[in-house]
Amino acid sequence: MAYDTQLADRVRAYLSNIPHIDVQEKRMFGGLAFMVKDKMCINVSKNRLMCRFDPDKENEISQRPGYQPMNMKGKEMKGYCYVLPEGFESNDAFSYWVELCMEYNEKAKSSKK
Repeated sequence: MAYDTQLADRVRAYLSNIPHIDVQEKRMFGGLAFMVKDKMCINVSKNRLMCRFDPDKENEISQRPGYQPMNMKGKEMKGYCYVLPEGFESNDAFSYWVELCMEYNEKAKSSKK
């Protein structure tokens, strides 16, 4: 499955301006994942973002433009969502989503290897 390379460049550029983080890129979930501290932080899938965030913020986040719950095999994945392009067109909206993911990355658990 292809992903929007311009959107990936936008995420890459944003993350490169955050001091003292090591970002690795890995093909995951049919797109390109940006790994911070060996944890999936944000992903570019097709032309949308896939965000990992604090599940306790679900109600607040679900009201934002472009939000779509993430379902896998018919089950809603708490703490993950897709964001359609209309939800991150402006720089402020884009920053909101990336910072939301970065904030949660501090307390997120790493996947078992």
